[in-house]
Order: sequence, then C-alpha cells, then structure tokens
Amino acid sequence: MTSSPTVYFNHGKESGPWGTKIQALAAVARDHGLAVESPDYQFTYDPDERLRYLMSLEPPSGRQLILIGSSMGGYVAAHASQRLTPAGLFLMAPALAMPGYTEQPRAHANAIEVIHGWHDDIVPIATSWQFAAAHHAALHCLDDGHDLRHQLERISGLFDHFLARLLGKPA
Repeated sequence: MTSSPTVYFNHGKESGPWGTKIQALAAVARDHGLAVESPDYQFTYDPDERLRYLMSLEPPSGRQLILIGSSMGGYVAAHASQRLTPAGLFLMAPALAMPGYTEQPRAHANAIEVIHGWHDDIVPIATSWQFAAAHHAALHCLDDGHDLRHQLERISGLFDHFLARLLGKPA
C-alpha cells in the first residue's frame, strides 16, 4: 500500500465511541501508524440510522479504509462495507441477523475477521458462524461473553496480526 488507511471504529448499542475495547484497539492501530476515527452513535439505537450517519461522514473507501465494529457497530461496519469496499473488516460479536435488523449483509472487504464469545447471551454465536462461512472469513471463538472484556489482550493481538497482514508487514 502506498499510503496508510484510516481505521473507523463503530461502537455497540449501549457503549460509546471511546470505550475500553476501542481505546485498546486504537492504540494498536496507532502503533501501525494509522489514523483513527470513532464516530459517536449515542444519539440513536436504530442501526440503519447509525449506518446513514456513518455514510454522511464520507469515510474514505477501498484501500484507504479499515472498518471495525462491535455488536450493533458490527452491523453498521458490515453494511457500510457493501458501499465502501474497505481493505479490512474486523467484527466483534457483530449483531447480524437480529430481530428488527435488515437482512444479513453481503460484506465486501479484502480481508474479514470475526471475533465472538462462546458465552454471548445477546448475539447468538451461530450468526457469526454463518457470516464467516458465507464470507470465507477467519472466525475466532473466545471464552468470553458479549462484551469480550476478559479477552481484550487476545483481541488486541488478533487485531495487530490483522493489521500487519493488511499493511504487508511481518507479524
């Protein structure tokens, strides 16, 4: 890649733009020399309104973008990837195929990884299995719940390797 992409974080339904996971992963992205954006979606619980808001920010597209999403933010990131075709899509416990949400997205990215907790009692892990299978994405099932707070160090390591691969750096 000739220039570094920008990482856009998409937080979950009841979290904020700079929660613990985002702060940890933002530090990893910055260590790779990447710019970081984390829009604040706390004004709405509507996933499609969050998607419209993200698109109104006019994020870069293609190789200049990496989308990250947690829970409802995973829904936003996956759907945004259909239009933006980012270099990478990194999803954590993505709220896909949930009641009241539109259909499961057909994501578009050069690389896709999904993290999900075995003990998630909010988003069924089966939705991540189905999504990963449909997209030939790496799926990491961790011993944790929906918020993945007990596996933050492991997730940071997975994200570091994901970015290294995207950026053509040794892992």
